[in-house]
Amino acid sequence: MSDKVMIVDDALFMRAMLRKTLSAAEGLEILEAPDGPTAVRLYQSERPGLVLLDISMPGMSGIDVLRQIRSIDRLARVVMCSAIGQDSMMMEAISGGAVDFIVKPFKPEQILRAVQAAFPHRQGKEGHP
Repeated sequence: MSDKVMIVDDALFMRAMLRKTLSAAEGLEILEAPDGPTAVRLYQSERPGLVLLDISMPGMSGIDVLRQIRSIDRLARVVMCSAIGQDSMMMEAISGGAVDFIVKPFKPEQILRAVQAAFPHRQGKEGHP
C-alpha cells in the first residue's frame, strides 16, 4: 500500500476541494479521476492506499467503480462520498466493501480522519484544520 490517495468525482470543484483538504496531510501523492473508467484504470496502475469515491456519477456509478476496484484488490480502502438522502446507495456501498462513507458537504476533519485510518504509520503528520 502506498501513501497515494485517489479522488474520484465528476465535479471538478469537488475534486479541487478535496485536493485542498488533503494538502494538509503532507507527503501524500494525490491522484484524480473524473469518471469511473478512468478511476478503475488508475487504480490498476497506481494502487493508491485510499480512494475517495463519489457515489453518483454519470455513466459508471460509484457502486460499479467500487465493485471493480474490489475485484482488482480485495483489500482496497474505499471511502464513499455521497449527498444527503442516498442512504440505500450507501448501504449498498458498505455491503460492497467500502470501509466508510462521508456525507457531502463534508468537514475537512472527516477527510483527514479517513487518511489517518488508511495510513496509520502517518500518525501525527496530518494537519489539523
